[in-house]
Amino acid sequence: MANIKATFLEVAQGKRKFFLTKLPAKIVAKISYAAVRGRDSEVGAIQRVLNTSRITGIKAFTLAGGDYPNAIVLNWVSQSNKIKRSTKEISFADDDDSAQIIDGQHRVAGIRAAIEEKKAIGELELPVVIYSGLTTKECADIFLAINEEQKPAPRSLVFDLFGLASSELVDPAAVRARDIALFLNEDLNSPYNDEIKLPGGKMRKGGIALSTAVVAIKPLVEDKGSFDQIGLTNLEDQRRVILNLFLALQSKYGEQWDDKDNAFLWAAGFTAALQFLHLKLMPYCSGKQSFEQSTIEQAITLDGDSLIRQSDIKGYGGSKASSEVYARLLKAFRPQQQNPAKFKI
Repeated sequence: MANIKATFLEVAQGKRKFFLTKLPAKIVAKISYAAVRGRDSEVGAIQRVLNTSRITGIKAFTLAGGDYPNAIVLNWVSQSNKIKRSTKEISFADDDDSAQIIDGQHRVAGIRAAIEEKKAIGELELPVVIYSGLTTKECADIFLAINEEQKPAPRSLVFDLFGLASSELVDPAAVRARDIALFLNEDLNSPYNDEIKLPGGKMRKGGIALSTAVVAIKPLVEDKGSFDQIGLTNLEDQRRVILNLFLALQSKYGEQWDDKDNAFLWAAGFTAALQFLHLKLMPYCSGKQSFEQSTIEQAITLDGDSLIRQSDIKGYGGSKASSEVYARLLKAFRPQQQNPAKFKI
């Protein structure tokens, strides 16, 4: 058991005070724990059960050299290991389970996992806020202040910044999806030329938010996704297939494509079209060995009487609206007869 010393600032906010300090990651990982609401009966139990996929992602982020400027927020609860303070320092023993985590439990778990793989990460300095002896109500108040009142950045801005951030710290599939979305927005022949809404642009009705486009495209381009499974792994081929899909749909609408009642100029239609590509057109076009615009056009029987209008799905929520457009596309799907084949059973 080691005695830990750290310089600190004492901060007063309203009725509560806390210590603001920095500690090595290995110390934070050792002294802290998560008290889970509904499972643990102790005072201060406000956390949810850990999400293992998030821990895996944070571990990878840490091993890649990711930054942690936001403080880990702790509630010091140990009666046998109380914090001592002098004029310039606080000190305590590095006893296990001395402090509950109010905010940052997934970061701590992910960093702890990274330390197990690479011990040097244990020396990473983390900003830490330490409260002492908070009630459950006070822990809940602080947790909500962080996670509800202090809103995260808009997803479109996050995806846009992927183009600037260090490559080892971003999601490669999201970067690829962003590149395709920007291609659809910038290519003069694209049905979505200037229809992808980018951060900083003017507010307007209709159009496709960059975040919507990235989320819809990502399942197609991620590792072991639809394109990967059929060997279409380069950017040019992937964006050409997606462009051909939308050109085929545009051909069905003709001059009515730019009508604001066109469901595909809204988020639900855009998302549904890419889901249709993912689930139906990918296996069909693979079998035909053609992703040409004409191949897609021949398989979809939309016409003047069956065009999908935004007014048709008015009043539906986001996912329900997208499901309705997908159902209409499925109804219009008329795959051309494949040549008979012998199958191995």
